Amino acid sequence: MADDERKEELGTEIAEGRDKEEVEKSDEMKPWEQHSAVISIPRFDYNASSSLLRHSHSGFLITCPIKREKSATKEAIGILEKYIDSNRDAKRRKTCTEDANKECNVSGEGAANEHVNSESGTSMEKNDILSLVKLTRSGLVLFKFPFDKSPAVVDIVSQIFQSLESGILKSPLWCNRILPIQGTCCLDEKELKKIVTNLVEQFMNNKQKETGKTVKFAVGYNRRGIEETEMKNLRKTSSDPDIFALLDRNKCFSVVAAAVKEVVPDSTVDLKDPELCVVVEVLPVSGVPDRTAIVGVSVLPRALVSTKPRLCIKALVSDTKEMNKKKR
Repeated sequence: MADDERKEELGTEIAEGRDKEEVEKSDEMKPWEQHSAVISIPRFDYNASSSLLRHSHSGFLITCPIKREKSATKEAIGILEKYIDSNRDAKRRKTCTEDANKECNVSGEGAANEHVNSESGTSMEKNDILSLVKLTRSGLVLFKFPFDKSPAVVDIVSQIFQSLESGILKSPLWCNRILPIQGTCCLDEKELKKIVTNLVEQFMNNKQKETGKTVKFAVGYNRRGIEETEMKNLRKTSSDPDIFALLDRNKCFSVVAAAVKEVVPDSTVDLKDPELCVVVEVLPVSGVPDRTAIVGVSVLPRALVSTKPRLCIKALVSDTKEMNKKKR
């Protein structure tokens, strides 16, 4: 029976566009072993839940096939490390250029040593920075940065898409989407409005202001970590009927829209072609107390999102490429 099931699974994977040789090779190894020759999987940061409750963090939420979380973790580390390094080096160059009278913090020798360590996969400065968060749902991988470090996660994901489009980066096997999380907070109206306001202000400051032009925006909300039955149970057992009021989609949308309009009064909702996209994602973090939820928030440019069938971060592998593989 098990053999028949595996044969059926192999047939499905080949039909989905994966080469037969690639499928057979993956069958020889457990999912979490498939990148072990290059990268070792990090341990969960078991202090993550308490830190997320106290501070706002940036990071990345990755979606992947069910039971492929470890393979996706290894693959994501291999991708993210390269672009985190690139982003950091770009900031160093900018700092040194803007302040030419000051000595650059990183000497040539130090930069070379860091490069060697990165290539060997032994040091990986990111291993001390980017930590893996344990989740209560399958098909998801969450990385976070310390609260006092906020890399340009949107720029990093933008660079990944550019590399995929140009062919510099090979299409991933396990990572379906990488959502850059710019900040986190508890699911509370005041906290959510504050973080959205700050991120929209940053977005508008970085955007060239055009006098008289109305800014179009859209809001995406995903509750993948909280099932409808859990929401009902929480409402029944809670003494505060409004404790999870923001789990109601319309309520969340109204809070986010109010925050956007507070920063950009002349803004309008446009679900088809928004310039500014606010994405709110409920994060199913393990170890969070009952009747508490944490959300990740991002303000993204139109280039990084798809609007059909709903607003979300673009897939790393386009549907067109998948269809072409299936035709082969």
